[in-house]
Formats: sequence, C-alpha cells, structure tokens
Amino acid sequence: MPYIAEQSRYSDMVYKRSGKSGLKVPAISLGLWQNFGGNQPLENSRAMILKAFDLGINHFDLANNYGPPAGSAEETFGAVYKKDLVPYRDELLISTKAGYYMWEGPYGEWGSRKNLLSSLDRSLTRMGLDYVDVFYSHRPDPETPLEETMGALDYAVRSGKALYVGLSNYSADQTREAVKILKQLGTPCLIHQPNYSMLNRWIEDGLQEVLAENGIGSIAYCPLGRGQLTNKYADKIEAESNAPSSTLRPEAITAERVQKFRSLEALAARRGQTISQLALNWTLREGGVTSALIGVSRVSQIEENVKALEGAPLTAEELKEIDAILNNIGDYAW
Repeated sequence: MPYIAEQSRYSDMVYKRSGKSGLKVPAISLGLWQNFGGNQPLENSRAMILKAFDLGINHFDLANNYGPPAGSAEETFGAVYKKDLVPYRDELLISTKAGYYMWEGPYGEWGSRKNLLSSLDRSLTRMGLDYVDVFYSHRPDPETPLEETMGALDYAVRSGKALYVGLSNYSADQTREAVKILKQLGTPCLIHQPNYSMLNRWIEDGLQEVLAENGIGSIAYCPLGRGQLTNKYADKIEAESNAPSSTLRPEAITAERVQKFRSLEALAARRGQTISQLALNWTLREGGVTSALIGVSRVSQIEENVKALEGAPLTAEELKEIDAILNNIGDYAW
C-alpha cells in the first residue's frame, strides 16, 4: 500500500528559524546515527522514519559513516526515500556529513577537499539524491588548512550538491575562524551541530556566544546523554552497583549518582513528564538550541519525545533545581 503522509503533520510541531537564515527546522529532528544501519531490519527503520515525518519531523540527519556498516544508514534512508518520500522531497530537510574514517588511504577521512567532495558524491549516490539540504564538516582537521576545508563546503553549494553548510564538533575558536572564512567565500554557515545535554554543557563556555554573534543556528546531538537521560537508566545503574561486576565505570554507579537521577525523575513527574521529555525541554529552553536531534530504536520513543513539546516552559525555580541536581553528576556514556 503506497505511503501517504499524515495530513496534520505540521499542526503540532514547532519550527524554529536557524539563526538569521531563511530556513526553519523542527524543534525535534531525527538522527540516523544508530539503529538505522544495514544490521537492522529495514521495515523497522522505515516505520521510524515515516512515523517521524507523520509527526512533523521533516529533518533527517545522517553522515557518511553512520551504520553499521559505515554508509548503510544512508542506504537505508535512500531505500525509504525511493519507496515512500520522493513526492515529499521539497518538504524534507536532509543533511549529511563527512570527516570521519570511511575508506582506506590518505583521502578516506578528515577535511581535505578531496575527501569531503568525494564523500558527498558517495552520500548522494547512496541516498539517491541530487542534493542534500545541509552538508557538514563533521570534525575539524588538525593538519588540513581551514581555508581548504571551508573552500570544499563552499564548492559543494556552488556546484548544486548542497543548499547550505554546517559545522560539527568545532570549538568556539575554530568555529569563529571557520565562519569568517565562509563569509568571505560567500557561503555563510547555517548551523552548528554539537554534543549538548544536561550532562554535557561545554557549548555554554563560548560556542553559544559565537553562534549568536554570527546569526547561526544549532542542533544538539545526544540531548538524552546517549541514554543516560531516559526512564530506565537509574534502574540500570542501581542494578549495576549491586552486581558482582559491572560494564560501567565505577564513578558512574555511585549511590549519589543514582539519587541524582531519581531526583530528576521526581522533578519530571511533578511536571507530568518522563525524564526524557524533561531533558528535551531543558535542551530547547530559551537560550538553548534550535533543534534537539534524537536517536531512537523504536516508534514509541519518537512519540514520547515529540510529546515533550507539549510541556510547559521550565520555570526559573525548576531550572535552578535542575542545576543543583546536576552538580557533579558526570557524563559517563562515552
């Protein structure tokens, strides 16, 4: 049976302008970093992608190395796109990245012009697309001149293979310099994609100021701390703390840390939310980021996460309470 998108898909989703650009992104976007590779059933991946779109999530974020195996997440998305989403191409915001290891030899990773542009061509082939909406430099290259990396992004737009460009995992200083180069080339940076959550707040130490000064949006990956800010995590670390051996680091399973997560759960419950929904509300709070990039393994998680947008804005008192709970909680997902 042919797929027909939900007619009400845009009625409840919140769309936010990315910096000072003309592009709006959904407050919650879907990342295909994990659980969409060739090692997963295609029908499950298809169900998650289509449910996301039905709920107004029209932004799908990929990278050349997503899988496993590397490249297979783009192939999965390409299969779903070909089967179901071709009629909706002008409604979709599709992004991909290059910079991490993809193939053997000196041009299979990092930020050279040869790697970035070759990778983009391969990504377009895997997804069956003529262009992507956003093409990112996935990480800064310590050896390639920044002018070369940014020049490759500029060329991707001028060649018609990308509409916009972005940066991911660049520090505040690296971002400032990259943005300057892109402006000089005439292809401004649209968006920055950093790791950001209640447990990892590094972007507040300079990067957010750089983005605000230059009118650049941001999209946070791992807003749920790679599963730490989900409903079952406190149970997991409590069980691990009582087990004869643990797969987690000792500092991750202390009684104090368990209590902190229980306190976050209690705060969320007072708001009528799960801890995941609370974490997304926090990430998207005023002064936070443009969009939260969720990772999921089943449809129900998409539905739960989207409901976070129904939550009332966090009050000053709640934000203060969260800060007190988070003190010294640590980020042990990596």
